[in-house]
Amino acid sequence: MPKRMEMLVIGSKAKTEIKRLGCNTAGDALLGLNGWAHWLIQQAAKRAKANGRKTVRAHDFILP
Repeated sequence: MPKRMEMLVIGSKAKTEIKRLGCNTAGDALLGLNGWAHWLIQQAAKRAKANGRKTVRAHDFILP
């Protein structure tokens, strides 16, 4: 089982957006979204470091 990650996603905001789009939010949806946010941040940090930077920039979140 994966270790519990700090919640980065504002649940109420995400649920509101999902509802605005005409969908319901499952009990595990925010955990999945949070895991994806952690993964994106890890990938962006790796890209910044690979480019000799310590600063993560917007374009580091764009997947090649």
